[in-house]
Amino acid sequence: MLEAVLSGCSGLLNAPTGSGKTYAAWIPLLCRHMAGLPFAGAEKKPAATAAGLTFLWITPLRALAKDIRIALQAACDAYDLGWSVELRTGDTPTAQKQAQMRQMPRVLVITPESLHLFLARKGYPKLLVGLEAVVVDEWHELLGSKRGVQVELALSRLRRLCPNLSVWGISATIGNLVQAAEVLLGPGMDPARMALVRADSRRVPEMRTLLPDTLADIAWGGHLGTRLLDKVMPVLEEAGTTLVFTNTRAQSEIWYQKLLEADPSLAGRMAMHHGSLDREIREWVEEALGAGDLKAVVCTSSLDLGVDFRPVDNVVQIGGPKGVARFIQRAGRSGHRPGAQSRIYFLPTHALELLEASALQEALLQDYVEKRVPLRACFDVLVQYLVTLALSEGFVADEILAELRSTYCFQDLSDDEWRWCLQFITVGGPSLRQYDEFRRVSWEEGLFRVTDQRVARRHRLHIGTIVGDSSLRVRYTSGGSLGTIEESFISRLKTGDSFWFAGKVLELVQVKEMDALVRRSKRKTGAVPQWGGGRMTFTSYLSRLLRSELTRVVKGGALREELVALGPLLDIQRKRSLIPDEQTLLIEVLETEDGHHIFVFPFEGRQVHEGMAGLMVWRMSRFHPGTFSMAMNDYGFELLSDQPIPVERALAEGVFEPRNLSEDLLNSVNAAEMAQRRFRDIATISGLTFPGYPGKLKKTRHLQASAGLIYRVFADYDPQNLLFRQALSEVLDHQMEEARMRTALLRISKQTIRVLKTDRPSPFAFPILVERFRERMSTETLESRIRKMQLDA
Repeated sequence: MLEAVLSGCSGLLNAPTGSGKTYAAWIPLLCRHMAGLPFAGAEKKPAATAAGLTFLWITPLRALAKDIRIALQAACDAYDLGWSVELRTGDTPTAQKQAQMRQMPRVLVITPESLHLFLARKGYPKLLVGLEAVVVDEWHELLGSKRGVQVELALSRLRRLCPNLSVWGISATIGNLVQAAEVLLGPGMDPARMALVRADSRRVPEMRTLLPDTLADIAWGGHLGTRLLDKVMPVLEEAGTTLVFTNTRAQSEIWYQKLLEADPSLAGRMAMHHGSLDREIREWVEEALGAGDLKAVVCTSSLDLGVDFRPVDNVVQIGGPKGVARFIQRAGRSGHRPGAQSRIYFLPTHALELLEASALQEALLQDYVEKRVPLRACFDVLVQYLVTLALSEGFVADEILAELRSTYCFQDLSDDEWRWCLQFITVGGPSLRQYDEFRRVSWEEGLFRVTDQRVARRHRLHIGTIVGDSSLRVRYTSGGSLGTIEESFISRLKTGDSFWFAGKVLELVQVKEMDALVRRSKRKTGAVPQWGGGRMTFTSYLSRLLRSELTRVVKGGALREELVALGPLLDIQRKRSLIPDEQTLLIEVLETEDGHHIFVFPFEGRQVHEGMAGLMVWRMSRFHPGTFSMAMNDYGFELLSDQPIPVERALAEGVFEPRNLSEDLLNSVNAAEMAQRRFRDIATISGLTFPGYPGKLKKTRHLQASAGLIYRVFADYDPQNLLFRQALSEVLDHQMEEARMRTALLRISKQTIRVLKTDRPSPFAFPILVERFRERMSTETLESRIRKMQLDA
């Protein structure tokens, strides 16, 4: 790194988690500055300026920002520079932000959203005169997301203002390193000034699977895993500190309860950490964890990234992580120091996750990490960015167009698309031009500027790309905040109902404006909140490994202990149906009192299966009209009808053919509805809908209705609207994963398709039935219904 930085290069640093990447990037940059070396491409170092912003460090998480600030400040102090390193995130007090605008610190640690807010302030270019370098931390986490596009846009602006700027990214778990560097630095970067620095050491985590004593101890379906609670307790007892990772916030709330019930002595020594908890709670947990005061923390991805918690000895992953990179990232939270061994325990939440465990073991042997696919043509982010620039200094169209085309996301932006973007922010486009509400930017004296203070205030409040359900603040009636909870959950509760949140049973007293007022409940049970966006899907690499593991079983080769433990269930699968290998697509046909079922097992991940199920229904509707319900998981999908489903004819008609895939997907049963739901987020990011002011946020259903109305206007009168087309594209590319589905259909076209009739649900079909039962109303708990079904099976 020192060699690359001193030679004036920009680039990407890739090294295992816990190997010291932060200092490997930071100290060379400090050395270059202290040596007085010129910027890259400059003949000499610029004349000294008054103390101001010299380094900018971009981080995706506020929790990570605090830890980074401490590390950077320690290095500055060690070199006796007398510099201050400060934070600028959503948690930074307003008074401190105002003080920073009067006198910038030498080093600023900032999130993508706060950086765009910075660019929305008048006079920001003057504060960047002495900027030498920008570091983007955890670049793999941002790449492939709209937050990553935000970073690309901000860097394009900073490069124009500081032509010799040095830009470095830091990444741990990523497969497409060269492409990741190109996205960060821009496709026009001089290759001679681009460096890719990689650690020459591997840091493979030690993985141990918590196996059930017998397969009867673990459910065939479900997702909680609490039936193996007794396997987790010894892990907690033997270690100083353990992080227990769950995939969803709801699951973390449940596991926190169960661990406390199993060992009441954990009270005061165990905490919970997820993104909906109040900032003070999260900060207390982070400080206590860093100090080694906690025995365990139940957490979500809020603690995935490079926060340095050295006291952590073990990590427990509850349920399949759905991707190898995420699994390795979480494992790296333990032994977080150079030379230390990371250790992660995998706890399957249902029987077939033992198959995932074996696949993860294979992935660690292969030392392969998934690629992150960068986004292209995100027009909602672009128009938000243009309004941001118009809000501060204004912009000249030709200058900004050149900057945009220097980014990976917008390198192919056409002149027509550019004219559309300018028309959209000034008059709302051809279909909305008669409404003054959409006239946000004016063109005056060659500059595009925001002159309406109401537009300026509303835009600043909602800069960013993270869009979710409207949230209510959970507050005690006596004062004090616990965090936020989604409106859709609270709306289902009545006054007096109890629910779990922040590890406590709370009673709902009343909803007042955007606050859910609560008090501690004496009850032992309550509803568990559900948050949107919690479901993850298999990566294509992990899907391929699963099919490979099944082939290993079919061929009778040597099996890992996870597959040996799964043996009794696989024997039942063989008896009732068959185990498909990589050359076989299994379709099971079953008739029950519910109707006629078919189960298809491509093992391609939930999102691909959702699109594939809709595709199959649409194509069958041409010769077999009918009503179907669908359910899916990562292994396969189910179609259920009140009449027999003509599977053989469907196969003969080419129901799995890849031809006309895009057209048929868009015409499928749920594509239009999916696109309309997707458009709600696009409308919010682009400023078409306004979520409301703090304390007076609009209800989610109102936002959805507003976005839905605009979507239908575009569909009927402006089908070439770039935001409308983006919604359809995102459904195909991201939600249905069209490219991945096309690859899967090509693979299926070469496979042997086996259609088998079964008299009872097979072990592979059982978890998909459970997914459908989740959506049904019942007076029984899901767990008791699963047990009954498993006994019947």
